[in-house]
Amino acid sequence: MSSPRIIPSPNIWHWPRVYEAENRAQDIDGRIPAALKRIAPWEGATVVDVGCGSGFHLPEFAATAARVVGVEPHAPLVRAARARTASLDNVEIVDGNAESLPLDDASADVVHARTAYFFGAGCGPGITEAMRVLRPGGTLVVVDLDVSASPYGDWMRADLPKYDCAAVEAFFDAEGFSLERVDTRWQFDSRETMRAVLGIEFTERTATRAARSIPGLGFDVRYRIHWRRRPAGLVT
Repeated sequence: MSSPRIIPSPNIWHWPRVYEAENRAQDIDGRIPAALKRIAPWEGATVVDVGCGSGFHLPEFAATAARVVGVEPHAPLVRAARARTASLDNVEIVDGNAESLPLDDASADVVHARTAYFFGAGCGPGITEAMRVLRPGGTLVVVDLDVSASPYGDWMRADLPKYDCAAVEAFFDAEGFSLERVDTRWQFDSRETMRAVLGIEFTERTATRAARSIPGLGFDVRYRIHWRRRPAGLVT
């Protein structure tokens, strides 16, 4: 049997400190967690964060969840996530990936992935795994960037001209996912930090053009939240 795919992250794997600054700047109004709490409430639940990276989002889940499991394939990030959550008794970090989750069947209420692995066609094995570990009635929530929206989507399309946003959305629709778009604001503490973040997300040419187009310390970014529930009845 072939080994599960491990897809290297082009940003956090190589620039974890800059990515930490990016995480702090993202969604300063908290619109994504507000939407997630409505779509897949996790109070008293078991949450699995697939591709948890350095564990940035785990403390927020852990504040009200019964149990939180961060799954991450990159050893330096596993260590960073464990260090971040060392004082949280209800958090566990495991070495694993989306296509082979080290979790029992029907052991989670929410499987969450944010800009990790689930990028459309080709992520079917990860969806199958998420459905396996979800309890009946549980929810897989996939948070990704909406490449159709300006300005962030314009910069992404400049670097990824073959990325077909409509095809990705059609894939998730065909797989039985619902969709919600969430408009957010990224806000940085300095232009130096903002420029560094743009530099790990885009080519130098696009990052330079993007920085020149931003008059202040922030810009708008739209996300897509795709979610799918595991049926609670006999149908699977």
